[in-house]
Amino acid sequence: MGFLISSQNDSEEMERIRVLTLHARVISSIIALGNLNPIQDFLCYGTKHHDPSQCGLVLHTRDSMRDVVVEAAAALDLIKNVEVQAIFIGPDSSMRANFVNDLGDKAQVPIISFSTTSPSLTSLQSSYEFRVAQNDSSQLRAISAIIQAFGWSEAVPIYVDNEFGEGVIPYVTNALQEINARIPYWCVIPPTATDDQIAEKLQQLMTLQTRVFIVHMLPSLGTRLFAKAKEIGMMDEGYVWIMTDGMSNFLGSLNSSFIDNIQGVLGLKSFVPDTKDLENLRVRWQMKFQKDNPSILNVRLDVFGLWAYDAAWALAMAVEKVQNTTTFKFQNVNFSDSSTDLEQLRASESGPVLVQTLSSTTFRGLSGNFSFLDRQLQSSNFQIINVNGNGERGVGYWTPETGLVRSINSRNNYTYSSTPSNAGSLGLIIWPGPGDTTTIPKVTGFCIDVFEAVMEELPFSVPYEYYPFAKPNGEPAGSYSDLILQVSLGNYDAAVGDITNRATRSLYVDFTSPYAESGVSMVVPIKAKRSRKSALVFLKPFTWELWVITCSFFFLIAIVVWVLEHRINEDFRGPPGRQVGTSIWFSFATMVFAQREELMSNLAKFVVTVWVFVVLILTQSYTASLTSILTVQQLQPTVTDIDMLLKNGDLVGFQEGSFVQGILIQLGFRRENLRAYRSTEELAQLFEKGRLSAAFDEIPFMNLFLTTYCSKYAMVEPTLLKADSGFAFAFPKNSRLTLDVSRLISNLQEGDKMKALMDKWFKIQTRCTDPNNIGTSYSSPLSLDGLWGLFLIVGASSALALLIHAALFFYQNWHFLIRSEPELSLWRKICLVFQIFDQIELPSPNNVQAASANDSATNIMITSSPVPSPRLGNTDSYITNIEMHETPSSSTTNGDLESIPCSPSSSYSHSSHTASQVIVLEIQETSSTMHGD
Repeated sequence: MGFLISSQNDSEEMERIRVLTLHARVISSIIALGNLNPIQDFLCYGTKHHDPSQCGLVLHTRDSMRDVVVEAAAALDLIKNVEVQAIFIGPDSSMRANFVNDLGDKAQVPIISFSTTSPSLTSLQSSYEFRVAQNDSSQLRAISAIIQAFGWSEAVPIYVDNEFGEGVIPYVTNALQEINARIPYWCVIPPTATDDQIAEKLQQLMTLQTRVFIVHMLPSLGTRLFAKAKEIGMMDEGYVWIMTDGMSNFLGSLNSSFIDNIQGVLGLKSFVPDTKDLENLRVRWQMKFQKDNPSILNVRLDVFGLWAYDAAWALAMAVEKVQNTTTFKFQNVNFSDSSTDLEQLRASESGPVLVQTLSSTTFRGLSGNFSFLDRQLQSSNFQIINVNGNGERGVGYWTPETGLVRSINSRNNYTYSSTPSNAGSLGLIIWPGPGDTTTIPKVTGFCIDVFEAVMEELPFSVPYEYYPFAKPNGEPAGSYSDLILQVSLGNYDAAVGDITNRATRSLYVDFTSPYAESGVSMVVPIKAKRSRKSALVFLKPFTWELWVITCSFFFLIAIVVWVLEHRINEDFRGPPGRQVGTSIWFSFATMVFAQREELMSNLAKFVVTVWVFVVLILTQSYTASLTSILTVQQLQPTVTDIDMLLKNGDLVGFQEGSFVQGILIQLGFRRENLRAYRSTEELAQLFEKGRLSAAFDEIPFMNLFLTTYCSKYAMVEPTLLKADSGFAFAFPKNSRLTLDVSRLISNLQEGDKMKALMDKWFKIQTRCTDPNNIGTSYSSPLSLDGLWGLFLIVGASSALALLIHAALFFYQNWHFLIRSEPELSLWRKICLVFQIFDQIELPSPNNVQAASANDSATNIMITSSPVPSPRLGNTDSYITNIEMHETPSSSTTNGDLESIPCSPSSSYSHSSHTASQVIVLEIQETSSTMHGD
């Protein structure tokens, strides 16, 4: 008897290699266990021979080093040179065993394999291959029974992309169809996937409402899958994970860190009844294994070792039956010298008889009832385990005859619960989540949570149960309008989901108040902008409106500061050109804080302080935006409006069954240019394959899509189409629940409950989960919308300062305005006010008192060319210029205020007196003498 194992050195670092190595050694040692004692040698136990050499079964081992060529060479050596009568193949790749099986067919040597579990490889089974492993399809009935027991209507399979995973696809579909459960999505993970690729797949699953996952893969990939699931929060409360025996059978060989990552996970493993013979075997094997492998600790004998033990027993029993009727030798055939090794392969004379005898061998082994059907080990019972604490814990069993049962003993006596058809058939299950969560996860989602929150607030009890609107194969049973029609026909009592309240649908059902706003928008791919940087790129951080407003406020601040400082600050006086230049320079210098003029007015200091704060924010925002433009890769949408799509005849997408299709047709899109999709993943695939230029859908769906693919696509703003309503629940016409539910929805929206639900389902995904979102950006220039408050503050502070300054100015000069001539026109009064404003103001009242002590007053000498004076009749007055000089205060000077010019001549000199002094005007007359009052 030959035996091929697949092993590596103990120093191998990869966990998956260590697991395969360990199981190869376990099976090798369990087969060789009988060499310890001839009397206890299971190869001859129960036969007339008690010596292994007399029994005729001698073990020859070869190490394939996990290489298909080495494995084939080893099998060829065993058959040709050693002339073995049977070959055992250890638990490794199913596909690598195929070539050895072909050798077995040619040499008529039985090949006993522990690795072929995929049902897809059944058609490749050779006539000399025996599969001592349960078919993967046998456990899917048990998984479907669990899903049915807990009332879950959907489940997502997660499987490895190779022959091990792909073989179960049709069986998963059939098993779930039998219980009316649907598969909304298939998650396929390559066997060589990186951690980032696994995380991306899991992030896509988080966007689904389904929270029940079936994991079918080996520990080499499964350990990393669950580690990432825990890292991103998919091992929290509300999630359900079910492992097939591809992982559950290996739990005893995995480290504790993996156990920590799968707390609350359900699993199926082949059931092995505990017997006294099994316990004795474990003790004997443990002693031998530790002696042969002292560096490997804490190893348990699992179901693979027991299958190997029972297979060796079956082979020994078959050899015992046929050894008196046949000879164990190979046929003698003459070959030419040019023949290859494969051509020189001889056939075993006992092979056909041994295969026939082994196929009919039936006995009760340590792993349970052992028998072959078409050389495939028959399915046995499964144990349902729940990972909790430091290891696994049995919560029930599944048998082909009875389904789910609470307990089972070695004699196949079952213990049922009072409710054998539901979750009560199993023991207490600890689900994923913080603490020991025993609450059964259920169908959930944003719409479901809102509906249940409303139903909890109803003053009366309303029992309800969810039914998916889908076909048995998981496909939708129709459109949203078809669902509404089913409600109107009475086939459903209500419709709960992302259903939009449309006018046409309101003809058949009553809608509640919308619980979420809706609208239709467009999502398009974005691409990197490859054009050269423009020479005016420094203008792009701000929109043109913001540039205009910013520049306008710079000039406004210049005017305000000049008004506040002109009468008291020499820096803001002088020739008009100098005053204008100084004011504008001061305002723009605040951008770099380089103003050198000293402010004297407290009001001006207040205005400039507020303006400097605003300038600081503007400059920082400008710097950040310009830096992003110059250094970060810029992304821009490939399409900006609907007209471009219509003109080019591009393909656009919409969600299958949505009313958006009708809107697109109304806009002018042809039916042949429309493509339907069912999920965000399918939409992303259509974009990546170039089959869509844009997609239209309701804003909540698009936001959900962008949370995963934000680096590749963008929603074109503003919203192109507005829906006339939002998401609502549908009830039959005249239903009493419509008004009650609408009222409670309004209460939820006014309180904190609705906000909490929105945060639960949407706020947690505000960051982009696409791993490719590195170094990309798609941002619009800064606009006035986000900064108008700053300009409002500056404008308000400037207006307040001017108002206070004007009030103080008129208060100081009110007596002058009162003493002016009553007949003086309004325009002349305004000119007089401006003339007073242009005078410099003394810094303190002491100077005013000193000026009064000198008994002098300001005389404004006005001469002019002959101009008729309306007040003096025929007297002509001549005005050429204005001269200011000192006159005694005691003299009374007559003047005509009506002759004051609107602007002073450049030939006058500034007086040091305040504006509150009495201005005396002397008008030189050439034709007559003026008579004063």
